[in-house]
Amino acid sequence: MVRLVSALSVLFLAALSAFVAAGDAKNDPAWKALFDGKSLKNWKATNFGGEGEIVTENGGIVIDRGSEMSGITYTGADFPKSHFEVAFEAKRTQGLDFFCTTTFPVGDDHCSLVVGGWAGSVVGLSSIDGKDASRNETKKEMSFDNNKWYRVRIRVTPDRIAAWIDDAPVVNFPTKGRKISIRPECDLSRPFGICTWSSSSVVRDIKLRPIRE
Repeated sequence: MVRLVSALSVLFLAALSAFVAAGDAKNDPAWKALFDGKSLKNWKATNFGGEGEIVTENGGIVIDRGSEMSGITYTGADFPKSHFEVAFEAKRTQGLDFFCTTTFPVGDDHCSLVVGGWAGSVVGLSSIDGKDASRNETKKEMSFDNNKWYRVRIRVTPDRIAAWIDDAPVVNFPTKGRKISIRPECDLSRPFGICTWSSSSVVRDIKLRPIRE
């Protein structure tokens, strides 16, 4: 009986932690679309140099493979610095590296969620205390198939960055007392942008909502 109660307590605490991390979606405001599914209104091709072509097609934004980095940067009204969630769907159509690395504000700083970096398997935040996603505690190894859609969601509050891929938690990072930054290559993605490395991808259903803590 003691073992059963203990096991149930562990399960309850795990479920409660997941609920708190995910937020109470019922009480959060509605999502706002950042991409209309047809045009590049409020978006621009990121001028990395050697980037691939950016076009809209079949309800998505196609990011063609460039020599290295290609991507899009949001140019709409002021993007929030905290208390927000952003979500989208993405698939890699060609290549073997990151296909939807996302740069976003964290207060007055910025951070990037790497998805499929370092030859296609690394997920994590770049950067924490000057260490990129391949060298800090947020590093996670995952596999990604080409031509398969993945759902990405990022949540930023004053003391935490959380992220999910297909509703599975991949980041739950307390930011208090830590230095948050981005790699220099992602400077042009600020305040919010999505980029690839030697890969082609499609992104769609990009949306944003404010959240309550």
